[in-house]
Amino acid sequence: MTLAPMPEIWRLLIVHRTVLTYPDTVTTSYNEVRMQPADEPGQAVLSARLEIDPFEGVLPYLDYFGTRVSAFDIHRPHRHLAVTATTTVETFPAVSNGGLASQAGGNSWTPSAEPMSWSELAASDCHDRFEEFLTPTPLTALDDELSGISAEMKAASATPAQAARSVCEWVHQTLTYEVGATGVHTSAVEAYLARRGVCQDISHLAIGLLREMGVPTRYVSGYLHPDDSAEIGKAVAGESHSWIEWFDGSWNRFDPTNLTAPGQAHVIVGRGRDYRDVPPVKGVYAGPDATGNEVTVRVTRLR
Repeated sequence: MTLAPMPEIWRLLIVHRTVLTYPDTVTTSYNEVRMQPADEPGQAVLSARLEIDPFEGVLPYLDYFGTRVSAFDIHRPHRHLAVTATTTVETFPAVSNGGLASQAGGNSWTPSAEPMSWSELAASDCHDRFEEFLTPTPLTALDDELSGISAEMKAASATPAQAARSVCEWVHQTLTYEVGATGVHTSAVEAYLARRGVCQDISHLAIGLLREMGVPTRYVSGYLHPDDSAEIGKAVAGESHSWIEWFDGSWNRFDPTNLTAPGQAHVIVGRGRDYRDVPPVKGVYAGPDATGNEVTVRVTRLR
């Protein structure tokens, strides 16, 4: 009897640090942090630590979409805010990716076991169950040109799974990845007009096109180990990353930025309608505008 090989498990150490600097004293601030992964199929958190300076206590909770949130207030004068999340997580290869799968030797697209047809999707209760993942948001809404492109791709696709393939490939080819070309407030339409953006813009555009077709699609925020050839124990500059999940009877994940199915190099932090539901740090404060925002992500593969 020949035993099947054990799936490769990655163990990743992720250190995500954000430092906000103010030109003058901030008297009070109210903050939320979404920087810590949770256990779910495909990943297991072994340890997690959150360091905040200045520190006055943390209230942890799960938000509406199931993302881990650490909320904290600071009621003493401060001129900087530093948040460091340190997580050790194990990731596993996906046995089935429900529609899009990456195989050795390159990217491959394979149908899910029981994907819905267009008529089955339209007749299902997903429009009630996943209404928030079908409704355009300011970051994912389309203009007339993009709505027309979405309609053409839907008409040319026999199934929602084929439409997802077309959308991800088209967005990957249409938007040039360029750091600094856009910001956190850039919409899918603005990124399309510029023909450039980063992972969140690529995800927003893919989400908008699929939602226009009636396919529930959600935004996924997480981390990416960018170099699968890096030696074990070597820290590399990682990334806060985003990709998408779409529904055709089951949720399917895909990374249109890298045109690949997420695997061991991807770590999920949270999900939402768009970036605004899952920013790593957000809050309000009384004081001058921040003059510096230093963000670093270091990822080390431990095994």
